[in-house]
Amino acid sequence: MIPNQPPPAAVIFDMDGVLVDTNPFHVQKWEALLREYGIAFDREALPQQVLGPANDPTLRHFFGDRLTADDRLRLGEELEASFRRAFAPHARALPGVERLIAACHEEGVSVALASAAMSKNVFFIVDALNLRARFHAILTADEISQSKPDPEIFTKTAQKLGLSPSVCVVIEDSFVGIEAAKRAGMKCAAVASTFPAPELRARTQADLVIQSLEELDLERLQGLFSLL
Repeated sequence: MIPNQPPPAAVIFDMDGVLVDTNPFHVQKWEALLREYGIAFDREALPQQVLGPANDPTLRHFFGDRLTADDRLRLGEELEASFRRAFAPHARALPGVERLIAACHEEGVSVALASAAMSKNVFFIVDALNLRARFHAILTADEISQSKPDPEIFTKTAQKLGLSPSVCVVIEDSFVGIEAAKRAGMKCAAVASTFPAPELRARTQADLVIQSLEELDLERLQGLFSLL
């Protein structure tokens, strides 16, 4: 961050639903798994149940005590390998992502990625998008002990950047992700790529709700800190 520059000092991106439109593929992999094991589920409720949290608590939610920790680890690996195969031909950044990252670099604002996905998925995607070198810090599910909505992933990202959470803004799309960002003491811009904007406004404490990152620029993010 340039001295005397207004915050944010860092923009922290979630990955699924923010950098890339992976969410339909994640829902499909869960539908296939649950059908394979004869687990009943509600198709309308499934996106909110599986988008945002890590695999382990989601597997425990659906399978209860039927799975050991090793079983959950194995199924999680299988789920994500299936996802990578399905998503590979479709890997492209959502509109507005590359422009916002470039603006951050031009203005001396740190850029980070904080995703509840496993490292294999995260680095698979950032490499497919040629974005790995554009992030000053990347944090994945493999480096945390608590899943969103716990704020651990965001507080650790701020620590990696050497910044106070109070000067960071998170871009999220999920209910649990938004809650985690606010619990970390950060500003949060919610993008309505996964859930409708009216629901995000009504059910979260997001500081800003947008339809697409094409609507977002650094000036608008700076405005979130105007009351500091």
